[in-house]
Amino acid sequence: MQRLLSAARKTVGLKQTLKATEKDQAQVVFVAKDAEKHIVMPLVKCCQEKGVEIIYVDSMQELGKACGIKVGAASASILK
Repeated sequence: MQRLLSAARKTVGLKQTLKATEKDQAQVVFVAKDAEKHIVMPLVKCCQEKGVEIIYVDSMQELGKACGIKVGAASASILK
């Protein structure tokens, strides 16, 4: 989580993270365990296809905090 907080380039949120992963820009992707499965599944599949490491975080709230935002986030990534 510290890596995400100190990352110079990152995405926050599902749409941005999925877009970055599809464009081979994501180095590592963080997914909240409590995010709705049908929402994060396309991102998880994309990561598996592209060979991008996925790190699961306990909650959306925790992931949001690590991203420096006051609300929860379903996913985030550190960009290459």
